[in-house]
This record gives sequence, structure tokens and C-alpha cells, in this order.
Amino acid sequence: MAFEDEPVHRQIYAKQILAKAGISRNNRLLAAFAKVAREEFIGPPPWIYKDFHNYREMASADPVVLYQDMLIGIDTARGVNNGMPSLHAAALHALGIREGETVTHLGAGTGYYSAIIAELVGPSGRVIAVEYDEALAEKARENLGRYANVQLIHGDGTEWPEEDADVVYANFALDHPPEAWIDNLAIYGRTLFPLGVPAIENGRPAGFTRWAGFLIIDRRPSGFGAKFLQPVSFVWVEGQEPPPEGRHQRLADAFRSRRGFQVRSFRWQTPPGREEWYGEEDWGLSFEEV
Repeated sequence: MAFEDEPVHRQIYAKQILAKAGISRNNRLLAAFAKVAREEFIGPPPWIYKDFHNYREMASADPVVLYQDMLIGIDTARGVNNGMPSLHAAALHALGIREGETVTHLGAGTGYYSAIIAELVGPSGRVIAVEYDEALAEKARENLGRYANVQLIHGDGTEWPEEDADVVYANFALDHPPEAWIDNLAIYGRTLFPLGVPAIENGRPAGFTRWAGFLIIDRRPSGFGAKFLQPVSFVWVEGQEPPPEGRHQRLADAFRSRRGFQVRSFRWQTPPGREEWYGEEDWGLSFEEV
């Protein structure tokens, strides 16, 4: 179906989401947001939405109310939501997903944004959607069953992709790029994830990030470009070992420097170079161009 054939409320929603994300022209992304029915990935009413720091029940069971730029709760006890549409629109626009590409979507939740990505890659493309939580993965498997180009994996998103992918899109935050996200990124591929520092409860990472930014890394024949798109707040990764001592403090200090916007390249498995925004022995973010 063409964009004009989709329900009017989804057409309006798609136009508003892209406009709020600052996207003036991306017809393929516009059509993908209009095509996918959000209510099919949220579950039955009553629906819960997040208003600042609190969850509230929607006073309507009409699916039209879901077509707003808001967080809809999926697992409110753990703070898991169907993410902010304009934020994901901005990320997907930056990734520039093309027809026929292979995209690994990590932290797929119940599959809404995996479905939008499936529309972007088309029948000749492939989406590998990975979800750590078993219950959410099962819901995503059911929701995405109509998409022949989507493979749903219940597993640890830090271990995927297992083979070359054109795009890696992670919807959970962590404090470093896992090896699989870089080593299995095809030439001219793009990785986008929230790099940050978690909130701490009872001595352990919990809930959402305290400092974080959407970081995009693009692989080139001569190295890796990198830049931060915008500050974000994301749910923290599950199932990871404690970080090396001092990493979170040093990363928080880097964010406090307010120089993240100057990052231009990513160092991987090579010795540190000149001045870096943040760096460790095997990786770093530099102000130098590739």
C-alpha cells in the first residue's frame, strides 16, 4: 500500500513524528511509520503511558490515541516502554537503512521498531531482532510472525550479530561497544547505540542512564567515523558483568566536559592516539577525522 492508502491518523502521526525529529524529507521512513500499526505491538487496553516520571492509564480504548509522540508502557514494573517515536525516527534516519540491507536490531522489545525496520529493508533485506527478556521475546515472535524477512532471537544482544551486518541498532544503553557490534560490521556499515553511565541502586546499575548519548559509528575502508547524535535516556543493559574499576567515573567526566559534539572518529583495537574525548586500551573516541 502507498502512504496515501494508509489510515489518515497514521499518516498524520508519521508526518508529526518526522517533523519533531527534524526530518524534512525521508519518504521511505515516513511510509514505514504510517504502515505499521502501533496497537498491534502494545497489547490490549487499558494502555499505560509515561507522563514525566509517572505512569498513567489512558482514558480511552481507541487505538487512535496511541499515535502520539509518547512512551507507552510495556513492562512498567521494570520501566520498559515502547520507545519515543521521534527519537527512533531520528536514529533510523541517521542510519540511512536501504532496501536489501541486513539489520540487527538489539533490544527489540515487542517488535514495533523491528517491524518498521523490516519495512525499510524490504523483502530483499533481512532483520535479526534480538530480545534478552524471554516474555518480551515471545510477544515479539508473535507480533512479527507476518514478516518473512525478520528472524527473532531470544538472546544476549551484546553477542549479536554473529556475521556481517550492514546496520547494528541497539535499544539499550551500555558503557562500551561490544566486540560483535564492531567486528561484524560490514564495510560502510553503521552501528548506533546509547553510550552512557547508569544510575546506581544498591551498588549496581539499574533503571535508566544518568549520562548517555546516541553514538553512531560508521565503518570505512580507512577506519571508523563516529559522532554523537543527541543526549538520550535509555534503559540499562541486562546481564552484564561489572565494568572495570573507574570506567563509569571517567566516562561521566567525559560527558561533563561537554565536548562530545566534537567527536569525529572511533579507535578500535589499536593503541591510543592523540587527544581523545574518552579512551580505553582497546577503543576510544577521538576528535580527529578518519
